[in-house]
Amino acid sequence: MNDLPPLLTDAFPSARPRTRWQTLLDVAIGILVVTAIALVTSFLAAAPAHAQQAAPELRIGYQKSASLFVLQKAQGTLEKKLAPLGTRVKWVEFPAGPQLLEGLNVGAVDVGYVGEAPPIFAQAAGAKFVYIGYDPAAPRAEAILVPKDSPIRSVAELKGRKVALNKGSNVHYLLVRQLEKHGLKFGDIQPVYLAPADGRAAFESRAVDAWVIWDPFQAAAEKSIGARVLADGTAAPGTPDVVNNYQFYLAERGYAQKHPKVIQALFEDSVEQGIWLKKNIAQAAAIIAPLQGLPTEVVELALRRYEFNVKPITGEVAAGQQRIADTFHELRLIPRPIKVSDAVLAAQP
Repeated sequence: MNDLPPLLTDAFPSARPRTRWQTLLDVAIGILVVTAIALVTSFLAAAPAHAQQAAPELRIGYQKSASLFVLQKAQGTLEKKLAPLGTRVKWVEFPAGPQLLEGLNVGAVDVGYVGEAPPIFAQAAGAKFVYIGYDPAAPRAEAILVPKDSPIRSVAELKGRKVALNKGSNVHYLLVRQLEKHGLKFGDIQPVYLAPADGRAAFESRAVDAWVIWDPFQAAAEKSIGARVLADGTAAPGTPDVVNNYQFYLAERGYAQKHPKVIQALFEDSVEQGIWLKKNIAQAAAIIAPLQGLPTEVVELALRRYEFNVKPITGEVAAGQQRIADTFHELRLIPRPIKVSDAVLAAQP
């Protein structure tokens, strides 16, 4: 299983003629690929020609929960995409977003992929990075979980309770917004800051009353121990979601400016493999699951809640990040106000 099936073809071709709907679907997906890559290309074309230097290596910081990167690493598609540029790929795993940002800040990696909150905490701490792209919103891919037999039925009932979360991760903002929505302040709960593995242990042992976590850890808790979703990032139909839960591609500023063709190749491969993944979720889950140490059905559930279609940062997305940053400063979760736009390499309208 060294190569992915050809893009825009079925993993296992059927002997039956393709229906009109299947043909239209393939055409639509083809247009999506071309459009996404065109956006990325126009974004990167803004880099000065003299700055486009050959990069001997691309060091990618990723988390085991970053399923698309796990798939790309396993299949070697990015290595093939970068081979014509003479660029090697080095994959560096981190336990969570904040640790990945620290690696980016100290020069251990060139590019990383994290949720909404880690870049804000990192920028407030003076970390050096730039936003270069984002994946579509995935508000169902993070949640506040409680044990299946917990008497807690509403976020409002978390008042005074112990809630585990990874400080500075995307779920930090989800918890803040859900508490606000239910008339509570962050100080009304007892936060217990734990990395995902320790959070799971505390949750199972009932050392905490709730756990705020993202997929695939969320799906694993739902499937294996029957954890119940108290609230996720979605809202009632017809109303804005509580959070967007964007996933961001970040880079060391100098690397992004000097090697736009490498970034372009990364984006192209991510778009192509992301589309293949969504068309072939069961097959993708079978590849990813053993690498994440999770059952296939857990990974499949998580993949259905994420979207993969990287695009350059827009003004609207940057403004959304600014709202998160302002909220964290008001809550004194970060020591100083920040301007997200200072960390955006180039924003599209």
